[in-house]
Parts: sequence; structure tokens; C-alpha cells
Amino acid sequence: MTTAIANIAELLGAWKAVNQDALMPALRRDNRIRTIQASLAVEQNTLTVEQVTAVLAGKPVLGSPREIQEVRNAFAAYEAMPGWVPSRLEDLLAAHALLMAGLRDDAGRLRAGDVGIYRGDRLVHMAPPTSQLPRLVGDLLDWVGRTDAHPLIASAAFHYEFEFIHPFSDGNGRMGRLWQTLILSRWQPILAYLPVETVIKARQQAYYAELGAADANSDCSSFIEFLLDAIETSLQEAIESETPGKTPGKTPGKTPDRILTLLTDAPTLSIPELAARLGRSERAIERAIRALRDAGRLERIGPAKGGRWRVHA
Repeated sequence: MTTAIANIAELLGAWKAVNQDALMPALRRDNRIRTIQASLAVEQNTLTVEQVTAVLAGKPVLGSPREIQEVRNAFAAYEAMPGWVPSRLEDLLAAHALLMAGLRDDAGRLRAGDVGIYRGDRLVHMAPPTSQLPRLVGDLLDWVGRTDAHPLIASAAFHYEFEFIHPFSDGNGRMGRLWQTLILSRWQPILAYLPVETVIKARQQAYYAELGAADANSDCSSFIEFLLDAIETSLQEAIESETPGKTPGKTPGKTPDRILTLLTDAPTLSIPELAARLGRSERAIERAIRALRDAGRLERIGPAKGGRWRVHA
């Protein structure tokens, strides 16, 4: 994690330099729209970036009233974020009230009943009982207000614990992502406009898998690493897309492309060796390799031991 924090700090400096320490208003709005669209898409909202843009511009959109309301609510919540304190319960409840206004009768209130989280027909997580919510939420907010952990670690750990507690009847996923952004923005205000949610959406299956693994192992380290990797990737993409005169495309700074470069020259490298050379965790390398294989850009030839990698253009 130390390496990931150092990488993010370096990329954050580069992103600030590209934008001269402050994003232009149009770019802030564009990034916020991408954030909202991706975070809601994780929750099965089907509106595209173009449709979200149109909704916020007051234009008619072909979509369900609920999805349109979700977009308006999310924009209002993210816009209100600078006035909130991460450790304050009243602010947490106010954020949920904004996010779920017109969608839930209990918007802005902790859930009144016990809930389970399902993937299809399978129960993947049974949230703590309602009777424990005031204590658990209070302890979590107290922790985030006094922890000495680096904000990158604290924000990711909060995200996991919040999803574990599942304090609301609905909207917990988008609330967890919103509050992580709030914590990060208190450390570096420019991070309020980093669309990390776009990376999470692209890796949605892995996002849920890491949450499940953290529950099963009673250890959220891997989930924290996943979120740090998402932040790093998002910064790389932001730098690439926002650098004047640079055409978006492959960049040697991205972990998957760096892996392909190494494996082209040394196809027998192992995952631990790749991790050591790139300064990344083995789990981050495994995720990148999985994505490369799914995309048809990388193939394993032979057994895990004694085999080699084949890179496809």
C-alpha cells in the first residue's frame, strides 16, 4: 500500500500541474457528470453520459422517471459536498436525504429493518441487525474523525466498513462512494472532481468480488488495494485526457500497458516479478492481467510454472 500511496501522490502532482492546480469549470462539470453516471450505473441506472448531461441541462430525456430523479438527486448531493464534515452524523443523513429524495420514504434515516444483500438469488451478506446501527455508525464516524491513517487508506477503509454496516434501506453503494470522495476532497480538494467511479464501473464484478472476499476473510486490505488501484488508474486517465495537445490512447504509465511492455521482452516473468518491477501489489497485477486476458491482449502458454506469456497486438 505504501507504494500505491506514493504512486498516487506523484500522479496527483502531475494532474495538478496539467490543470495549474485548479480544474476549469467546464472540466469540473464534465468530470462530475461522469462520476454521477458511473456511480448510478453500478446501481443499474441505464442512462448514458449524454443522457445525464441532458437531464442536468433541463432537456427532455427518454428514460424512466426514477432514473432521471436519481441523476438530479446525485448532482445535488455532490454539489452540496463541500459543506459536509465526514465525521458528522447529521451530514451523513442529509446526504442520504438528498440522494434518495422522492425515491424512498425513509430518505435521510437509518434503516428500520434488517436487510440482506443478494446477488441474484444468493445471499452474499447479512447486514448487522438494526439494533446495532446507532452504535456501529457512530463508532465509524468517530473513527474517521480521529484516525491518523493516510486519507487514501482511511477513505477506502470507511467505504468498506460503510458497505458492511449497510446503514440505509437503499442507496448504500452510492453513499459509500460519495463519502469516500468527501474524505479524499478534505485532503486534496481537487479529488472532489476525480471520476474514480468510472473505473469502479468498468471493474464492477471485481468491486463486488473484493467486497465479498473482505467479508469472508474479515480483512479489507485487498478491497483497499482495489480502490487505491482504481484511484491511480483514474488519475492516469485524467492526466492523459486533460494534457493539452495529447491524443487519448495507450500510455506507458498505465499498469496494463507496462505489463505488456515487460512481457514482450521477458515472457517468462512471474506475477511476483512483475509486481516487484512495477512497484505494484500482486493483486493489482493479477487484476490487470485478468483484464488483459479478457480483452484478448494477453495469453498464457503452458503451466503456471514453466510456462510463458504471449502478447497480442
